[in-house]
Amino acid sequence: MIEMIEIEQCFPDAQLHELHKKIRTEIIRYVSSDRLPPNAEIAITAGSRGITNIVKILQSVVITVKEMGFKPFLVPAMGSHGGATAEGQLEVLRHLGITEESMGVPIRSSMDVELISHTPNGTPVYMDENAYHADGIIVVNRVKAHTAFRGKVESGLSKMVTIGLGKIRGATFVHSNGALQMAENIESVSRCAIDNSPILMGLAIIENGYDETADIVGVDKAGWHEREAELLDWSKSMMPSLPIEDIDLLVIEEIGKCFSGTGMDPNIIGRWRIEGVPEPKSPNISKIVVLDLADKSFGNAQGIGLADFTTQRLVDKIDRKSTYTNALTSTYLQRAMIPLIYPSEKKAIETAIQSLGPDFERDKLKMVQIANTLHLKRVSVSKPVLEELQAQGKEIKVVGKYALTYDEMEGMTRKLTVFS
Repeated sequence: MIEMIEIEQCFPDAQLHELHKKIRTEIIRYVSSDRLPPNAEIAITAGSRGITNIVKILQSVVITVKEMGFKPFLVPAMGSHGGATAEGQLEVLRHLGITEESMGVPIRSSMDVELISHTPNGTPVYMDENAYHADGIIVVNRVKAHTAFRGKVESGLSKMVTIGLGKIRGATFVHSNGALQMAENIESVSRCAIDNSPILMGLAIIENGYDETADIVGVDKAGWHEREAELLDWSKSMMPSLPIEDIDLLVIEEIGKCFSGTGMDPNIIGRWRIEGVPEPKSPNISKIVVLDLADKSFGNAQGIGLADFTTQRLVDKIDRKSTYTNALTSTYLQRAMIPLIYPSEKKAIETAIQSLGPDFERDKLKMVQIANTLHLKRVSVSKPVLEELQAQGKEIKVVGKYALTYDEMEGMTRKLTVFS
């Protein structure tokens, strides 16, 4: 039995309430009706990453574009996701609630791309054919820290242009030089794409520490990267985090593409697992156990290689083709490698504790359990972690205390028992 305490953490909570009003204002500001023909076709990007309010956001973009007298359509912009097939990418969008019925416009899904330019160093620049041949493109994506590199721009509008609209062909070239060149490649390729395509503007989504929409900001083609860099800094300032830096055991209930492009966010767990790239200094986590793969990840277990222990249940859910395609495209193969597998959650967790060493004192175990790496408001911690938080004077709220017990067949259960 392990004594656990459920707590709530406090993060920045800026929140945008009038989504449609803000989206309409930003699009009208940056899309000039005078420069487009009547009934112009406008491509709107739709990605695979879980973004809060993404259905409402895309619906508002569609409505606004229609009100301006144009004909919008959606383009799946997700590189190699969905098994790198047009049908697979439509399926990913469908599970996010993004369908032709919910959007009221066509979704044109294809893996065909046009070679539209080359960067100064010779990298080819590809773009989805449907988007490239439209009269205009509105790039929509969340701006946040990337899971494999640091740069002026990371995961956001520029990445959507280079990798999302570039499909598997473009994504492969952008990743081909490794993580250390990713920042430079994304900036240079996106710059060429913006200059040589009908991109009209970007619509940047910023989320707060509670996975809520903090703001939606229009980005003009002029000063695109400078503005995105500013928004990235703001996004990073609101990132959630684990409650402490040094953890003996982190238990993650679910991983998946719906939580992070890497299944579990390396920025949260402090592990890159990329050849030639030094590991972050913090947080410092000795062992990580992952218990399950989210259904909304559709079998893509990218990121499983960041863990040390897992369950047979998770492994049985893995779609190797989807997972391997994602890993091969990114070139970060270690992130798709399977950790030690155990038949139950109990065995996986108990073995992870044993692996801390024969002299490890169990009553000093610093254990943290989270639902996933995206939702960190409410987490569970062992008594030593709570004591450390209280000694630091960190602002937290104790929700309840319980004994962690297990069901050998069905997995982990919580027996809510208040401790004195």
